[in-house]
Amino acid sequence: MAEGLRERKKRQTRQRISDVAIGLFVRRGFEHVTIAEVAAAAEVSVNTVYNYFQAKEDLVLPPDEASPQRLADIVRHRPVGDSAARAVLTRLREEVGHRDRKLGLTEGFGRVFEMMRAAPTLTARLEDLGSQMTEALAVVLAEETGAAPDDLLPGVVAYQLGCFHSLVFAEIGRRTAAGESPDAIATAVLELLDVIEDLLGERILSYAVRKDRPCSE
Repeated sequence: MAEGLRERKKRQTRQRISDVAIGLFVRRGFEHVTIAEVAAAAEVSVNTVYNYFQAKEDLVLPPDEASPQRLADIVRHRPVGDSAARAVLTRLREEVGHRDRKLGLTEGFGRVFEMMRAAPTLTARLEDLGSQMTEALAVVLAEETGAAPDDLLPGVVAYQLGCFHSLVFAEIGRRTAAGESPDAIATAVLELLDVIEDLLGERILSYAVRKDRPCSE
C-alpha cells in the first residue's frame, strides 16, 4: 500500500526530530541536552516530541529499531527449513551487506557511537535491551520446540545466540571507535560471522528447525 500524505508527513517529522536531537547530543553530550531544547531546535512543541518518542533515550534508540523482540521476531518469521541460529546469522549477514543503519554501518556513526558510550543511561539501556532480547528468544524457542518448563536447552541456546548477536555489535563499535570505514567494518564483521557459525556447532545450528506449518495456520 502506498504511503499517504499524512503518514509521510508524520514520518518526516519523526525523522527530523530524531536527526536534530542526535546532532545536539553529539555536539553537547546526551546528558546535557533537554527535550525542550530538542523541540526548539526542531521547531516543534515539547508535546510533539513526546508524541513520537516516549522517552529521551528513544531519540537515540527508537523501539522500532532497538526492540527487545528483535531476535524473537527474526526466529518467528524464519522460512521453513531454517533453524533459529541460521535465521539470526542470515539476517545479520543481510544487514551487514546492506550497510543497515541499525548496525551503525554508516558514515559519521563514529561520533554518535562515542556519544552513546559517554551516556550512562544509554549504555545501561543497551545492556538491558540485550537481556530482554535473550529472554524473549528463549520463550519463543521453548514454545516452538514444545520444551518442558524445566528444560534448560531453550534458554541456553537463546543465551548463545544473544551473546554472538551482542558480539557483532561490540565489534562494530570497537572498529567504529578506531576510525575504520563502514566498508572495512562490514568486511570484518562478515568474517566474524563465519567464525561464529563454525564455532556454534551442529547441535545449535540444527536446533529449532522450522517445520512445515499446519494447514490451519
